[in-house]
Amino acid sequence: MKRNDIKALKEKTQAQLEKQLGSLSIELAKARLEKKAMKLTNICLPRTLADDIARVKTELRRRELLNK
Repeated sequence: MKRNDIKALKEKTQAQLEKQLGSLSIELAKARLEKKAMKLTNICLPRTLADDIARVKTELRRRELLNK
């Protein structure tokens, strides 16, 4: 995720963030399977996807705490 994408997370709606979280989770699962099968060319991809998932979850949690 590029720096501009990280800043754009704050402008997205709750539904958009949850949809992005779901798609990132699916991508991560696929990347892990490909890595196990030795078919993944970019071996750093699972780690970057996990980081992106953490960023989205952090933004969702931040909003949850602000709404209390």
